[in-house]
Amino acid sequence: MWSPAPLCALGRRCPGPSAPLQPLTRLLQREYREKFQREYRERPAIHLLQREYRQKSLTRLLQREYRALPGQGWGRTQHLSPRCFVSNNPKYRRNPKTFPVLDGRVPAVYRHVFEENLRNSEAVIQRYSELLERVKKGGGEKAILRHTQRNKKLFVRERLRLLLDHEDFLELSPLAGLDMPYGDVPAAACLTGIGRICGVWCVFIASDATVKGGTIYPIGVKKQLRAQEIAMENRLLSVHLVDSGGAFLPLQSELFPDKLHGGRIFYNEAIMSAMGIPQVAVVCGSCVAGGAYVPTMAEESVIIDKIGTLFLAGPPLVKAATGEDVSPEDLGGARLHSQVSGCSDHFAASEEEAYECIRNVVSTLNCDPVPEEDREPDSPLYSPEELLGLAPLDYSFTLPVKLILSRLVDGSRFQEFKAAYGTTLVTGFGHVEGHLVGIVANNGELVHDAALKGSHFVQLCGQRGIPILFLQNTAPQAAGPASVSQAEAHSNRLKAQASMMAAVACAAVPKITIVIGGCFGSDSYVMCGRSFSPNFLFLWPNARVALVDPRHLPTVPPAGDWAGEELELKQLKAKLEEESSAFYSSSRLWDDGIILPQDSRKVIAQCLEIMEQKKSQAVSPHPHPIIRM
Repeated sequence: MWSPAPLCALGRRCPGPSAPLQPLTRLLQREYREKFQREYRERPAIHLLQREYRQKSLTRLLQREYRALPGQGWGRTQHLSPRCFVSNNPKYRRNPKTFPVLDGRVPAVYRHVFEENLRNSEAVIQRYSELLERVKKGGGEKAILRHTQRNKKLFVRERLRLLLDHEDFLELSPLAGLDMPYGDVPAAACLTGIGRICGVWCVFIASDATVKGGTIYPIGVKKQLRAQEIAMENRLLSVHLVDSGGAFLPLQSELFPDKLHGGRIFYNEAIMSAMGIPQVAVVCGSCVAGGAYVPTMAEESVIIDKIGTLFLAGPPLVKAATGEDVSPEDLGGARLHSQVSGCSDHFAASEEEAYECIRNVVSTLNCDPVPEEDREPDSPLYSPEELLGLAPLDYSFTLPVKLILSRLVDGSRFQEFKAAYGTTLVTGFGHVEGHLVGIVANNGELVHDAALKGSHFVQLCGQRGIPILFLQNTAPQAAGPASVSQAEAHSNRLKAQASMMAAVACAAVPKITIVIGGCFGSDSYVMCGRSFSPNFLFLWPNARVALVDPRHLPTVPPAGDWAGEELELKQLKAKLEEESSAFYSSSRLWDDGIILPQDSRKVIAQCLEIMEQKKSQAVSPHPHPIIRM
């Protein structure tokens, strides 16, 4: 049977005279179809073995014939893959205006649920705002005053204002480090995020010396490693602003010896350099012990006069070891490393000059910004503020997820996939500020049919190269089967979920996960939880993250158990209640931060644009890092 696939693989012809091509195409198709059919009838046993070879031969023949015709323009597009169905005519580009419009009106029967959710959202957002204000003060007013007036340094957020383009940036995990077993470490003593420098999206890792003198705690190591992971996944330039006193020695066993401890930061720097991902650094304060390797392994570094110092051991250790008095400037100051050691590539007389220098360095990295497209996306037809009433207080307060989608996608338009099958999982395509995404959203328990549908849809997105947005609100774990038929249903559900897990894990497309409600048990893995490495994972303030939902635990032990277990169950429930909150999760970096429901559309669009940048980045042809001096 004739297959048109080789013709698709050739791409499209450029505009030009097409009359000579049409008879030639029909002639070749007829000739080779008849020839293939004759041979298949004569030798059916080798039909499948020869088919691919003959189709490739036909493709090469057609390419030679077409190139022989002057002015037909096949040479420009002959290497397009069969899936690259792209038109240069804006009229035929993907247009979401033809997608069906979702009905986002909240039915009156759900009004009481909406109002309960709204009250809960306002309460948790109030707490979130308070924690955020606390974090933005760094180490406190006294520490900031000492940092800026006595040490003549800029506060870390002022440094970012000078470094980044004048627009909003995406801060990652701002609540990390709060209420840790070893005390509060606001923002883990370093700010990480993604912002633009000269139009290019960059990851920044900026030490906050007002928090414990910039000392590195275990949570700080984890936060820096996550920022580097995001940079590697999305091929983003990294900028380090180093102002750190090194590791916190009393906790050295938790931040030094293991594979994913402090040394991994330097390992990642070498790997990123070999990948062709640029890294630059500014020494804007103390840079002691292990922290001294960060700027020396960067491709280019700037050191600031009078305030930037770089050494493995500071003056107090030199005094203890040798009895010699030496100043920080003489031991490892800006002039020493710029003129003698060569550890720094640029000398800056002030912080302002240093960040201007870094911006100039970025402009020489040959990293082009994401091309601006003429996108004029439609706003959703329903107010994003209403998402506060749709963020569930509890799983029993969950409303249909399409009400949420209608407030996230452009024009509230959504092309649903398998709408009538496996309805407890909603799948389909939509646009977020002009970016096409596949959406997988919980709408009830992830039963057998829903999991099979999800597996199918995720594979479609993987094949088409479409990013996937997961809206996760998994059901609390159900009780075990009580009969043979229930056990069989559980087994079938397990197999279907395993299929979807494999599809999610192997889908080689960008993935964003937003936990809009519950993140419980194994269903959270299927919906691309943290273990399945989404490019970004955010929580709404009302979210719950736990193996089991503490609100569904019994407080009274089963009959026949001794009475002492009742107290234990109550204590366990209280512990799980505390540990499952979004704030507990975010402080331990189980996610990339908490976002407000009404800001979700903006954050999703920002992430999609960030991930799109790597399409235009060149891959290093030589897999080795830049070795400094």
